[in-house]
Amino acid sequence: MGLLKTLLILGIIYYSFKFLARLFAPFLMKKAMDKMEEKMKSKYKQSNTGSDVKVGETVIDTKPNSNKSTNKSIGEYIDFEEID
Repeated sequence: MGLLKTLLILGIIYYSFKFLARLFAPFLMKKAMDKMEEKMKSKYKQSNTGSDVKVGETVIDTKPNSNKSTNKSIGEYIDFEEID
């Protein structure tokens, strides 16, 4: 009798969660999309303000990395021969 009661309670909890998820999921998704949209708008405004770049002008924001190592003697070359 206890097993049947436990299964019944678990079933009720499962179906009620499923029903509530279908009810509130569109609302939660809309809120998340609105929040992302606001973040994107604020980032766009931050990157777009104060730009004195003319149309068609090329702008490079980063410097090239000049700390490349020129040490090419990392290892020793070994010539293998095939033995028959």
